[in-house]
Amino acid sequence: MKVVVTGAAGQLGQDVVKELEKKGHQAVGIDRSELDITVEADVLAYMNEVKPDAILHCAAYTNVDAAEENEEVAYQINALGTEYLAKAAKQTGAKLLYISTDYVFNGNATEPYETDHPTDPIGAYGRTKLAGEQLLQKHLEQFFIVRTAWVFGAYGQNFVKTMLRLGKERGEVGVVHDQVGSPTYTVDLARFMVELVETDRYGVYHATNNGVCSWYEFAVEIFKQAGVEVKVNPLTTEQFPRPAARPKYSVLSKKMLEEQGFTPLQDWKAALDAYLIETNEKK
Repeated sequence: MKVVVTGAAGQLGQDVVKELEKKGHQAVGIDRSELDITVEADVLAYMNEVKPDAILHCAAYTNVDAAEENEEVAYQINALGTEYLAKAAKQTGAKLLYISTDYVFNGNATEPYETDHPTDPIGAYGRTKLAGEQLLQKHLEQFFIVRTAWVFGAYGQNFVKTMLRLGKERGEVGVVHDQVGSPTYTVDLARFMVELVETDRYGVYHATNNGVCSWYEFAVEIFKQAGVEVKVNPLTTEQFPRPAARPKYSVLSKKMLEEQGFTPLQDWKAALDAYLIETNEKK
């Protein structure tokens, strides 16, 4: 397949391009310099010229705090950009896979969110990503939406890198313990995305690594596996105020993924181990 990957210079996009090439597909990686997805005419012209078999849409405005101040910009990228890609996919007959987020939910649940659970974003980032889901579905009857959470990979800024940097600099860090979710390694997510787009099993999926932890527990495990002596202090969300509200509970049910016969992503601790080996941080 010829597959266009948006956001190909990003944390997830780079691993998606690698996985496509590993599986023998022709990956056409694009970032903002090649195509501004917020310009509809450019998106339609580009896709009509390239004529991909599939589009893996990883590009996004992901700065959760900045989105509160810049919701219009986030909307242009996350919502309108996705709509234009959906229109282009319809014109060219390409499959479209859109990466969405746990932030479409309010975080008040006490058990894992199913794919059909009512959405209720509590911030600008979640609102704009949900708008992307809705606009995509307005234009396409067949689509893949993959919601994920707590993403970390070798190529971008993420919680693991931040913790290792702060831990080495300070020897002590404070991390919230009352927000719970499932970390997601970009290599594992990319593998699932490519496996999914090779099929016609359309729909909304949740994909994170298996297992559940708090940010505090995640930090403790990072330092343990990396062999770095750091004192980790548990904080409440109230003790660590941020411009954007975070969902307290971000656990996504992988029932749809398993029912459709896909291989569940490995446990998050094993994924962290693989990541630390990949980035030469494993002690």
